[in-house]
Amino acid sequence: MPSAGASWLRCYRCWSSNLEVQIHYEGILKVEPDSGEVITPVDEVREAVVQCLDCLHDQPHLVLTTYEEDGRTINRIDAIEDRWERMVTGTPWVASCTVTVDQDQVEACSGPEAADFLSHGAFGDHGTREFFTHVRFHKHEGDRIAIHMLVELYARSSEEAAEVLEAASRGTLAITSLAEESRPPAASGDDAH
Repeated sequence: MPSAGASWLRCYRCWSSNLEVQIHYEGILKVEPDSGEVITPVDEVREAVVQCLDCLHDQPHLVLTTYEEDGRTINRIDAIEDRWERMVTGTPWVASCTVTVDQDQVEACSGPEAADFLSHGAFGDHGTREFFTHVRFHKHEGDRIAIHMLVELYARSSEEAAEVLEAASRGTLAITSLAEESRPPAASGDDAH
């Protein structure tokens, strides 16, 4: 895994090092009835997302790691070992594909969030966080849904791109075409937001 401060600590899409961490916290905390103090958490969910401030894309190859050292809490960004090299050194690939899934894997297939639900149904978190997906259309086939989409992902070869799609697929995957695209231009420190 790369060390902190290395050149990999950048946006995989535009190569900017202008990153921020957004922490979303949701918790249920028990209240002490005599004092009104909030005490031991009953349930906590904490999600951290690293985002590029130049192109505004999430960075699914980076993760916030929190640990205790000498009595203080340390937060640092680390690379996710199975993703960072593929995403930083790879190029964009666009696949035209169909994923057929059980209908219970799709929360809803109409309304304003339908594309996100269909993308998540097809590829799980990869479909909403790592891949750029465009749902072209979907059709119901009995108790299954065939989701036809264009997917952009980063990989070092067409074989790796196909393997990543296959590994992420939550159903039967059929790739109609797969083509390499050019990488977007690198962001410079002088770019306006």
